[in-house]
Amino acid sequence: MNYANNILETIGNTPLIKINKLTAELPCLVLAKYETFNPGNSVKDRMALQMVEDAEADGRLKPGGTIIEGTSGNTGMGLALAAIVKGYKCVFVMADKQSKEKIDILKAVGAEVVVCPTNVAPTDPQSYYSVSKRLAEETPNAWYVNQYDNPSNCKAHFKSTGPEIWNQTDGKITHFVVGVGTGGTISGVASFLKMKNPKVKIWGVDTYGSVFKKYHETGIFDENEIYPYVTEGIGEDILPANVNFSLIDGFTKVTDKDAAVYTQRLAKEEGMFLGNSAGAAIKGVLQLKEHFKPEDVVVVLFHDHGSRYVGKMFNDDWMRKMGYIE
Repeated sequence: MNYANNILETIGNTPLIKINKLTAELPCLVLAKYETFNPGNSVKDRMALQMVEDAEADGRLKPGGTIIEGTSGNTGMGLALAAIVKGYKCVFVMADKQSKEKIDILKAVGAEVVVCPTNVAPTDPQSYYSVSKRLAEETPNAWYVNQYDNPSNCKAHFKSTGPEIWNQTDGKITHFVVGVGTGGTISGVASFLKMKNPKVKIWGVDTYGSVFKKYHETGIFDENEIYPYVTEGIGEDILPANVNFSLIDGFTKVTDKDAAVYTQRLAKEEGMFLGNSAGAAIKGVLQLKEHFKPEDVVVVLFHDHGSRYVGKMFNDDWMRKMGYIE
C-alpha cells in the first residue's frame, strides 16, 4: 500500500508544467513550478513545516505552544496544517488588504485571525508586524515565527524547491523568475541553483509601492517608493533578512492592473487557476523577453491558488471597479 502517514508528508515534489499560449511570443521554453499542488495550496507549506520543525528541535516551540505570525495568508495555512498534526494553537495577524477568502480559510482550519490596517508604517503599533510581535510577548508559551528574518525559510527552499527544479529540468535551467515577498523562495532556490551552475540567472518580480527593485539597483532604501498597492504576497516596505540581494541578478516591476489581468488570463488561456502573484510573475517573464534566447529554459514559480481570490481578481465587478477591465 502506498500512503502518507499525515498531510505534512505530501508537501513538495510539485510538477513542472509548460506554459503554451501566454508565452508564445517568447523564443524559449517556459515552465511553471506549480506550487498549488502542496496540501495547503501554496509554496509556503514548505517553509512553514521547516520553520516549525527547526523551532521544535531547538526548543523555541514547546509542547502545547501557540504559533503566532503575521501573514498574507499562505504561510498561515502552512503553519496551521503543521499545528493541527503536531498539536499547537495558532494566532495569525493579517493586513486588511488581504482577500476575505484567505481570512475565512485560516479560520476554517482552526486558527484565530487578527486583522490590522494596511496603510500604516511597519513600525506603527497597529501594523501587522507590530501586533504579531506584541501578541507573541503577551501570550504564554508562544513562538513568534517571523518568516521575514527566519533562516529556516530559505533553508526549506535550498533543501527542496531548488533541488526539485534542478532535477526536473535535468540541470538545463537557465533562468529562474519568482515574485519576492519574504525572500525565502528566491534566496533559497537561488543559492542551490547557483551552487550547481553559477550562470543561472535569478530574476525577482516586484510591485510598484515596494522597495526591492530600487534597493537592489542603488543600495538606497527609498521611503518615497512606498505606497499601498493591491497585488498580494509580493513586494515589501521593509528589507527582510531572507532577501539575499547578492544572489539576485535583477528585478522587474509589474503593475497591479497587469498582475490582475494576467491572473485571469492564466486561468482562461492556460487552465491555470492561480493566485494574484502568479499573474505578476508571468507578466514579469514577458517583460524580460529581451533576456531570453531560443535554447533557454525559464522556470517561473507560481505561489498559490485562485480559490483565495474569487472575490477579487476573479470577480469582474471588482475588476471593473478597480479600472482593470472595461
